[in-house]
Amino acid sequence: MTSPSEQDEPTVTVTLDKVLRNREMTLTELSQRVGITMANLSNLKTGRARAIRFSTLQALCRELNCQPGDLLLYTRTTASGDPDTS
Repeated sequence: MTSPSEQDEPTVTVTLDKVLRNREMTLTELSQRVGITMANLSNLKTGRARAIRFSTLQALCRELNCQPGDLLLYTRTTASGDPDTS
């Protein structure tokens, strides 16, 4: 028998690609505006990053004119395996 914590696997996903598309901005342009390397932004965009500094999040929000919640999506998987974004 699995415990409830094993059934619900929380995940935070970075939705930078979606925000960039909506703003019609390239990763290169964002990199130049915030002073963050393309490699680090690419890691964020592709989900390979495991952490983000508040100063980085603030710079992204400033340049993309958005809120942190526009860049981060919290989900957990239910016992049935379906995502639960409530």
